[in-house]
Amino acid sequence: MSVPTIARLGHVGIHCTDLEKQKEFYRDVLGLQITDENERIGMVFMSARPEEEHHEFLLVGGRNVDDRDAMLLQQVSFRCDSLEDVIGFYNRLKERDTQFDMVVSHGNAVGVYFRDPEGNRLEVYCATGLQARQPYLEKVDLSRDVESIMRDIQESVRLHGNDGVVDPSALEDQDIHARSN
Repeated sequence: MSVPTIARLGHVGIHCTDLEKQKEFYRDVLGLQITDENERIGMVFMSARPEEEHHEFLLVGGRNVDDRDAMLLQQVSFRCDSLEDVIGFYNRLKERDTQFDMVVSHGNAVGVYFRDPEGNRLEVYCATGLQARQPYLEKVDLSRDVESIMRDIQESVRLHGNDGVVDPSALEDQDIHARSN
């Protein structure tokens, strides 16, 4: 079995104490463009190259630096060139008994979220080539063949791509679920 490869860093997400102040800084000072935003959940998707990448940077409310379990880094995401590579990483991580947070379609991408040995959240993902409003979360079964997975994602994006969708079962173990009310 060949080792799957990471193509490049995809995006980084950080938790913020003052989401509005952070949004203004990254937009007005660094020149990142807002590509999607959900004020109810407290998420701002940003990109320096929106024509190439939906988001390279994600701001999420909920930073709690006073707690012992401070939420500082939301996640580090690594982009793969293909769904086959994402599936390869998924299988490799399963073999190592890695803790998974979720395996989902974002409509525009398929992502596997997991923890490193120190509990930091990571993601490997690939773009689908589809456009879908974020947030967009649906569980994906990576034990199926690539064609079936993509066919289901295409149908879901056809139905939900303009408005986004969040499958509550995809968030069952997520901290974001508690903050999304």
